[in-house]
Amino acid sequence: MAVAELSTPLYTRTRLVHSSQLSFSSTHLRSHRRVAFRPLPQAKNARISCSVAPNQVQAPAAPPQTVEPKNKAECFGVFCLTYDLKAEEETKSWKKLINIAVSGAAGMISNHLLFKLASGEVFGPDQPIALKLLGSERSLQALEGVAMELEDSLFPLLREVSIGIDPYEVFQDAGWALLIGAKPRGPGMERAGLLDLNGQIFVEQGKALNAVASRNVKVIVVGNPCNTNALICLKNAPNIPAKNFHALTRLDENRAKCQLALKAGVFYDKVSNMTIWGNHSTTQVPDFLNARINGLPVKEVIKDKKWLEEEFTESIQKRGGVLIKKWGRSSAASTAVSIADAIKSLITPTPEGDWFSSGVYTNGNPYGIAEDIVFSMPCRSKGDGDYELVKDIQFDDYLLKRIKKTEDELLAEKRCVGHLTGQGIPVCDLPEDTMLPGEM
Repeated sequence: MAVAELSTPLYTRTRLVHSSQLSFSSTHLRSHRRVAFRPLPQAKNARISCSVAPNQVQAPAAPPQTVEPKNKAECFGVFCLTYDLKAEEETKSWKKLINIAVSGAAGMISNHLLFKLASGEVFGPDQPIALKLLGSERSLQALEGVAMELEDSLFPLLREVSIGIDPYEVFQDAGWALLIGAKPRGPGMERAGLLDLNGQIFVEQGKALNAVASRNVKVIVVGNPCNTNALICLKNAPNIPAKNFHALTRLDENRAKCQLALKAGVFYDKVSNMTIWGNHSTTQVPDFLNARINGLPVKEVIKDKKWLEEEFTESIQKRGGVLIKKWGRSSAASTAVSIADAIKSLITPTPEGDWFSSGVYTNGNPYGIAEDIVFSMPCRSKGDGDYELVKDIQFDDYLLKRIKKTEDELLAEKRCVGHLTGQGIPVCDLPEDTMLPGEM
């Protein structure tokens, strides 16, 4: 049943009538939007009427409450109507609400992603969600616009939207954290400067997740340089399992599947077992040795070795830059799709014999890759949000040489951010400037 959120002692919890009879006023307090509802005179025994799942029973409004809620960012607009999920769960039609925090929520990637999440496309048609959107002082008004669009889309599964600029409030009880926000690389800035600039953001967000998020929160880092940002974040969140942190390399995997399908003359669903090894940079290694097309090794289907080792590999490493030149903007939509794919790979059992790519913590890996970095590797999941590394992998000299190069780059990046991970004075000896498209 619907009740009003309590924000500060200025606002009291009260019975609400139908949402069409409500008026509200808002003001910015501290670092996030607060919304107060002012009920109009109501008829005796008025009831809330909201769009809910089929066969849901509309319960009468709750009596006034006096219990103080825990500190969290305030909800937005119509989402300040808090539904009685216990009553809904009695119907066994919906799952328990999950909280999804998204940083950079006013950006282009989020503009595509949020509506996929709210529609049920990612977590399923019976999974209600709360979206907790993190922005900056500059983007707060844009965040309000995002929340308005989410309101107007009438997603039944979207039960709450909150917006704010303080990660300690926005990340409260988050079960998933999608860290998209990062600063772009400015003119003349070295990659080392970008590592430090964005690393500071992920220090703060790691500490906030450690303090207020669910102890089993799953974190997907998208903001570049995402591998090392994920390492910084997990090092500043010691109470959260390091295994729960991911750097997004799914877009690279999707691009590789597309190029192999084009070359082989098949549809891309025929391509499986595609691995992206290493860093999300131009040293990444798209692995055609272990990939398959129609169940056959790629090298048995595509016999052009020179194309595989040169043109194919380079096309994946530089695909984003080519897209920007043609379209004049970065790949926000396909990045959003790949984030959705990455989540679904963790909450859906991996098909027998297949795997997916994700940048994960290397401690205990079976491949001999240096420990204590975040490195993209082949993973399988039982659909419980967790994963295991695939053990039955082939290596040849070509693949090992490429993996060593991207490993060296990530070790150099790690040394460059030692001051952000508690590992001493930074030493920036990056082997080369492997700038990614979109960092400028």
